[in-house]
This record gives sequence, structure tokens and C-alpha cells, in this order.
Amino acid sequence: MQKHNMSDRQHSKIIRRRDVLALLRATGTAIFVVGCTSRKSTLAQTTNSSTLPKCIVSPEQTEGPYFVDEKLNRSDIRLDPSDGEVKAGVPLQLTLQVSSASNTSCTPIAGAIVDIWHCDALGVYSDVTDRSFDTVGKKFLRGYQVTDANGNVRFTTIYPGWYQGRTPHIHFKVRTNPTSGQSYEFTSQLYFDDAVSDRVYTQAPYASKGQRTEGNEQDGIFRRGGEQLLLSLTENPQGGYTATFDIGLQLV
Repeated sequence: MQKHNMSDRQHSKIIRRRDVLALLRATGTAIFVVGCTSRKSTLAQTTNSSTLPKCIVSPEQTEGPYFVDEKLNRSDIRLDPSDGEVKAGVPLQLTLQVSSASNTSCTPIAGAIVDIWHCDALGVYSDVTDRSFDTVGKKFLRGYQVTDANGNVRFTTIYPGWYQGRTPHIHFKVRTNPTSGQSYEFTSQLYFDDAVSDRVYTQAPYASKGQRTEGNEQDGIFRRGGEQLLLSLTENPQGGYTATFDIGLQLV
């Protein structure tokens, strides 16, 4: 499987947390897409500035070769509607919160389309042709939701597997005002703590693929801002994990 590549335009949008803090101390202004995080109170306390935004800048990352606009409006993306198969794997309940970010606040965006897609437990994507598989017509582990009044979407999926050249990840795409002439699109990826992945991959069906070859720091895409896109996982009493991730968009 080929590695995902980032364009120079996407490289230029990446800024590390330490650079963000320096920029905001100097200007009180964020200059592009930002991602809200639970660390906002720490940021405010450490900088002692009332003009700082309540969001942390996070990078846009490559869409990759496997996005397919299936237009599958659904919360549970484990089912393949083409044949009724449910993909096996460790359950993951994922909530994404989408906001419009200003210099001082994040306002929830209602009505945005949020797609997620990722590989199955053995590293295979649906509805694409690759040198190692052909899954055209399959639609597992893909879908979108529309943000509610609080800017939230919720997905039920599985912990993604791995494949050669990449660390485990989930792709997401946010589109606002998709039917207007002024739509906005933001695409990036979500990542996982290596220690959690190592535990998950000892279980079936992941274990049948063998030892993974790349961790986060060996992944060239992760190294370009992935530490700002790590999911904070909580073990679910019913099994698997839950996670919430805040996405802030600077629309003007």
C-alpha cells in the first residue's frame, strides 16, 4: 500500500503548539484552522491573556488516496450495506465537536457534514482498488453525520488496524454549507497512543496480521502535527473505548 503524501500547501498549514503559544502571546490572533481541545484552560492560565482564543491550532493533513464520497448518512459505520457484514474489531464510540473559532471563543456549528473513514482490523479500506486488495462495491467503515445544534456528531466504529507505511489513524472531513457557493472544507486525521494500539493488536482479529511495522514517530504524516491530533481514549464498561475530539474552524 502506498504511503499518503502531503502537498506543500498542506505542509504550510502546520504549526506546532509551541509556535502557536508564541504567536498568540505576541498578537492574540490565530491565523488559520484551529482545533478546540480540553487543554484550553491550561492555555489561558499559562499565558495570562484575556485575548487568547479558547482553541489550540491543529494541522490539516492529507486526505489520502482512499476517500470515497459514499453519501452514507449513518452513525454506526461497521455494517457493510452491500452484504450485511459487520466488521469485527474493538468497539470505538467517537464524538466529534465542530465549532467556529474566533479570537476569544468557539461557537458550535450546526448543519456541517462530517465524514469519517478508515481501514478495518487487517488494514483494508472499502470501495477502492489497491495493489494488495480490491474492495470496489464494499462500503464498510465509511459514513457521515450532520452536526446537531451543539456541533456534535457521533459514530460507532472499531479501532482501526494498521498497514505498511502508516501508523493507526482515522480520516475525517468537515464540510460546512455544502449546498451553497461558499462552502468550507477541512480534512485531517486522528491518531492513537502507541501503547493502546499495542494492547489492542494482541486481540483477534488484529493479531492475525502480525507485529505492526510503524509506530507514531515512524509515520512521516504523524510527525507533521499528529501529536495535536491524538485521541484521548476512555475504556467503555461495555467493552472497547470512547473518545471525544474538538475541531475548531476559522471560517473568516
